[in-house]
Amino acid sequence: MAVDGKHSSDPVRGMSFPIGATILPDGVNFSVYSRHATALELLLFDHVDAAAPAHIIHFDPQYNRTFSYWHLFVPGIRAGQIYGLRAHGPYEPLLGMRFDPAKVLLDPYGRGVAVPKKYSRKAACMPGDNTLQAMKSVIVDVSRYDWEDDAPLRRSFDDTIIYEMHVRGFTRNPNSGVASQKRGTYAGLIEKIPYLQSLGITAVELLPIFQFDPQDAPEGHVNYWGYSPVSFFAPHVQYSMSGDPVAAVDEFRDMVKALHRADIEVILDVVYNHTAEDDEKGPTYSFRGLENEAYYILDRDRAHYANYSGTGNTLNSNHAMVRRLILDSLHFWVEKMHVDGFRFDLAAILSRDEHGAPLANPPILWDIETDPVLAGVKLIAEAWDAAGLYQVGSFLGDHWKEWNGRFRDDIRAFVKSDPGMVEEVASRFFASPDLYGAENLGPEQSINFVTCHDGFTLNDLVSYNQKHNWENGEENRDGSNDNLSWNCGVEGPTEDREIEQLRQRQIKNFFAITLLSLGVPMLLMGDEVRRTQHGNNNGYCQDNEIAWFDWALCDRYADMHKFVRKLVKFRRELSIFHDGHGLSLTELLHFARIEWHGVELFNPDKSNDSRSLALTFRGASEAFHVMANFYWEPLDFALPPPPRRSPTGWRRVLDTGLSSPEDFCLLVDAPPVSGERYQVGPRTVVLLATEMQTLPPQPIPMLPGSR
Repeated sequence: MAVDGKHSSDPVRGMSFPIGATILPDGVNFSVYSRHATALELLLFDHVDAAAPAHIIHFDPQYNRTFSYWHLFVPGIRAGQIYGLRAHGPYEPLLGMRFDPAKVLLDPYGRGVAVPKKYSRKAACMPGDNTLQAMKSVIVDVSRYDWEDDAPLRRSFDDTIIYEMHVRGFTRNPNSGVASQKRGTYAGLIEKIPYLQSLGITAVELLPIFQFDPQDAPEGHVNYWGYSPVSFFAPHVQYSMSGDPVAAVDEFRDMVKALHRADIEVILDVVYNHTAEDDEKGPTYSFRGLENEAYYILDRDRAHYANYSGTGNTLNSNHAMVRRLILDSLHFWVEKMHVDGFRFDLAAILSRDEHGAPLANPPILWDIETDPVLAGVKLIAEAWDAAGLYQVGSFLGDHWKEWNGRFRDDIRAFVKSDPGMVEEVASRFFASPDLYGAENLGPEQSINFVTCHDGFTLNDLVSYNQKHNWENGEENRDGSNDNLSWNCGVEGPTEDREIEQLRQRQIKNFFAITLLSLGVPMLLMGDEVRRTQHGNNNGYCQDNEIAWFDWALCDRYADMHKFVRKLVKFRRELSIFHDGHGLSLTELLHFARIEWHGVELFNPDKSNDSRSLALTFRGASEAFHVMANFYWEPLDFALPPPPRRSPTGWRRVLDTGLSSPEDFCLLVDAPPVSGERYQVGPRTVVLLATEMQTLPPQPIPMLPGSR
């Protein structure tokens, strides 16, 4: 080991494990993976904005390297120390190697990232030294925190209602009521926990909070969503109230602890499919400069990157080192940060080999599936990628649940009155047995959603036929062109009262179907108050009012807000959604008493022209009858007689065609429904329900000769 170019008289070898920067009683051990580097330097900085390191420590290949791991121990340094790496080696793109000793590199295992005032993505792309403009790693002591007996909640998926949200966007708006220094931070989210509790959701799914590159966006824009990671261990420092990388770790943990106290789980949206280093023209931040051919899937010419993520590069997730990195990252967020689960962005990529071909048994997916640390953790896959690999209904393993993209598409098409959707919707309503019924999987396999961060909000889904992404700076080329949306007659905002009433009804329809379907419902932040992005279906670079939660909408659309709260409460109290705990979907549907109808009993119309469906379902404690009419005229539906064990008969719990407060009533307050038919208005969902008397225990029959 050498310090500032001069060899130390007492070289300290250090240890190859643990990987990263590990605090020991009298200093810090560093271990870095690089198989092809010819030399490595540790840079110690006095300040993140320093133009040069205060100390340069050279790894001696004889003393400080074991196989592919470079390691050394530095006495006397502690938490808060800012550091970086420089790696020397061949720059031979045709061989897959892109070493650049002019670039300051982040530690792939760093627990904190410091961002200088003059940080520049361009400087990391251009030739030359970028010390002044480079992000740097920070040593963090993750063992020093008082969790106060906190632990992951381990709630069953049967009892889960997910709320997908953005940490910054939730409270960044000045009308959030949060103090200015807390807006858009982990601390700001804590202040709004009472709102989440009142809504009734049981888990928040946070858009990426790993440190990401805010400059990975078109000129004049910033990366807002966060799907541009530079670290898999460090919480995003810009979401910290203090702006300090060390404090950010505890501020994140304060948020987790506060959410757990409110009985709300924390699920992280994680990006293990690509990084912010982009394609061959992109910046060198870390992985590319340390071991390019290990961390990325390369094209056949080795000079270009495979792009199954749509972002320029693809992590080589089934390489042994990358597998270790992913597992270590997941362990860190569970063991040290107490998160309850993960939603894996473009998870189908994790099934690709080093050449990009799909594997029948991907090692990394089996690693995660069988890992004992992750055994009680929620694992959710976005089971597709940007190159057409679509694995919804066939994603590996029993532990993984799936974002059900078929639910989203089929329910959108049905509600907008597309033909030929009745049979598809019947399957989606009961957790998609056509997708999940053959594998002995439970109904919770299906994560049901109509909207998410990617695409229109629910308000915009019923207000726009076309995307309006001009403000993204990409001439409206970005974002999906296939939205299955319908503007109800006018593109964008309108003063037309009839169109507004129709839009309000359609939004209620989407909520009703999502929250009354078997499976795990997921709601998008702000949909409950009709948050709009003004037709922008790709707000990834809009860190402004377009993408932020507008808290004024809570008053403007108070009726919708109330409707959703009551519907969530109703779902959580229904035993129907919990009766099947431990049963596979096939077993549950076998024992369930489901009766399908059309406008006439036991005669469902599955023809291409049909736009209506009804069903009766009887559980242990309640029964309900659902009628969905997405024809543009009212229809009279025949009603089944109430169950014999019903003490009250049918009660009208929900009718999306009625105004508040008649649109939804809790069962105890719901008005009775008599007669043999019920008129369901156009584009309307109706739910009738009744409690069931509990049957007394039946005596065991005596056998002949017994006493």
